[in-house]
Amino acid sequence: MSARLEPCVSIDFDSSALDEVVTKAKDWALMHGVCMRSRQNFSPDSINFAPFVLVPSTFPKKEFEKAVELQTLVNEMIYRIANNYDFLKTTLAITNTVDPFTAQLFKIYTTVQEEGVSQDIALGLIRSDVMLGAEPEMPLSSFKQRQVEVNTIAAGFGWLGPASGHLHRFVMQELGHGDLLQQLPENNALEALCGGMLKAWEIYNQPRAVILFIVEETTYNICDQRFHEFEIRKLNPNVRVVRRSLTQLGKGGAVLDAERNLIVDGQEVAVVYFRCGYAPDQYPSADGCEWDARLMIERSKAIKCPSISYHLAGTKKVQQVLAEPGFLERIFDDAEKIAKLRDVFTGLYSLDLNEEGDRAAEMAIANPEKYVLKPQREGGGNNVYGKEVAEVLKQLKGNPERASYILMDVIQPPLLRNWMIRPSTQPMLVDTLSELGIFGVIIGNSKEILYNSMGGHMLRTKIHTANEGGVAAGLGALDSPFLVEL
Repeated sequence: MSARLEPCVSIDFDSSALDEVVTKAKDWALMHGVCMRSRQNFSPDSINFAPFVLVPSTFPKKEFEKAVELQTLVNEMIYRIANNYDFLKTTLAITNTVDPFTAQLFKIYTTVQEEGVSQDIALGLIRSDVMLGAEPEMPLSSFKQRQVEVNTIAAGFGWLGPASGHLHRFVMQELGHGDLLQQLPENNALEALCGGMLKAWEIYNQPRAVILFIVEETTYNICDQRFHEFEIRKLNPNVRVVRRSLTQLGKGGAVLDAERNLIVDGQEVAVVYFRCGYAPDQYPSADGCEWDARLMIERSKAIKCPSISYHLAGTKKVQQVLAEPGFLERIFDDAEKIAKLRDVFTGLYSLDLNEEGDRAAEMAIANPEKYVLKPQREGGGNNVYGKEVAEVLKQLKGNPERASYILMDVIQPPLLRNWMIRPSTQPMLVDTLSELGIFGVIIGNSKEILYNSMGGHMLRTKIHTANEGGVAAGLGALDSPFLVEL
């Protein structure tokens, strides 16, 4: 039997009371931008509230504070990997032979390294995702955070994370629990992430230069993106944000001038912020114009978020290799830092076509429910779970493509009862589990870190039977942590 956390307040409502608070919460979300565009009934002129759980989810205060404290060290780890060409080349060597997408990214990386990097400064807006994990029969006090992954590109919910907390403060007050609001931690993610972009803009030191957001052709998670743009304008009204897709840029929407300045519609670009570019389907044109645009951006003097090296540093294969004994020591020479990072790692296994990979595959085929099969992809909806793990690995036996995956231990978080609220659906009282994301901001060049900070948080929650939990992908719900002592 899975361990359980207690809800922060009673959720046993009669139908009338439930209808009243849910209606108010939906309206509050709609009127405060806690919203997304519908994938089923898309219109550029309409939005739905984003799925959310009715009350904030109980979360151990000690583990939350540990995740917050660790984030600057996670930032530093990514910075060190991104600035270690030999480590990336060695780590991704096999992956590049079997995963064309990662290989294309690495080709851009190698091209720029050989030509000479035009802009040595990079901005990282990073999100480290963790879940509580322990054996099912263990007491709640034994649950510790386990790192799910580190996102180095398009790490979303810098607006929807804080907005969830604002929504839950409203709901808690409506339920008569305003005295408990101090257990909802403050969340400055939007200000921190936008502040990071503005710091990079200031370092670039061209007062007329713009910040370029790279966006999808069709943006569903519109509020999370636009609120970043609006916050930048609020913090510095002199900074203009422009939005373009890779396709638009690749078809003539951007050029490099003689000094390698990136020019979009006659405007010099100081900072490029990628909100897409992390999946193969975001490079759709037969002529490869999106890849041309990505290379052009990387060749430019604009400060990238992420640079191609930061993007590669966030790959699943890098995460797996770092968890192997002795590999963190290649990145850090500080035993205390190594111990803190290793303490949150979970079991990660190579599936390269060798004896080690064969052992991992056989282990997962024998007990597939204990593992997750992860490809080198971001954005949610890509992982393989349960019996399918064994089926896929059997199909891949002897196939070099197996090396494009890694294997990870399934994390067993405690369950929590809550009301799931979705557009056009009746509220559902369900068992849920949650994933905490801590944001970080880091700016540095190949020689030194110029700025490093924790940058707020977000919490995503899903029905406990769902494998994936991405809200933007339609699989999870917005949440916020209610901190308790266990």
